Amino acid sequence: MKNIFKIIYLIILIIAGNHQVNSEEKVSLLKEDWSFKGLFGKFDRGSLQRGYQVYTEVCASCHSMKYLSYRNLAEEGGPEFSIEQAKAIAASFEITDGPNDDGEMFERPAKLSDKFVMPYENVKAAQAANGGAYPPDMSVLAKARSGGVDYIYSVLLGYEDPPSGITLDEGVYYNKYMYGNAIKMAKPLSDDLIEYADGTAATEEQMAKDVSTFLMWAAEPHLEARHKMGFRAIVYLIILTILVYFSMKKIWSRIESEV
Repeated sequence: MKNIFKIIYLIILIIAGNHQVNSEEKVSLLKEDWSFKGLFGKFDRGSLQRGYQVYTEVCASCHSMKYLSYRNLAEEGGPEFSIEQAKAIAASFEITDGPNDDGEMFERPAKLSDKFVMPYENVKAAQAANGGAYPPDMSVLAKARSGGVDYIYSVLLGYEDPPSGITLDEGVYYNKYMYGNAIKMAKPLSDDLIEYADGTAATEEQMAKDVSTFLMWAAEPHLEARHKMGFRAIVYLIILTILVYFSMKKIWSRIESEV
């Protein structure tokens, strides 16, 4: 029995030691004051629209968003482009459709009901174009990564020269927030890389914030509706609790008076 306790004690020490080492090595993610955080959080419409622009002009050449349709861009709770704007955005992309009456596939402008255009036809084509790496789909990236939107924001701003003594393979870049500190994606953002349609200064930090906000919405398109429902549920429970309290108080007062 003593041996069993010793083994358990050693296991606890090993786990605690590993946890302490990992905590010391882990770099704290950058924190941003996200408008959508908290019970009353809402997406910044301007940021969502700018984030879509960053995704389209910077990210879409490599990363897909296969779970989004162009109609989602006009839906409540999202970027809320007008229907006409969303139609114009969709029509700016060509998709393969068919077959036609002759049994052939053909190209046509995208419609609101179409999914976002994929940058590559298949996984092999994506890997061949990116040195063997497969760019992940961004539809649910903000929920799929530990750290969520803070992790995405940090990685976008985490590129720097590797510390002394660290050598990276060709085509690999140092990023202090990336797992393992190595990433095959070159630094995607730099000041004035794009020109925002609304005139906002396109700094590296601003673009990282906007595209991170857009990716958070893509992962949770019903976040605002969920927040509203949660608030209503809390109000309902508070009212119900008050009613139950006074009802029980009245019932017990009658019982005590009869006794």
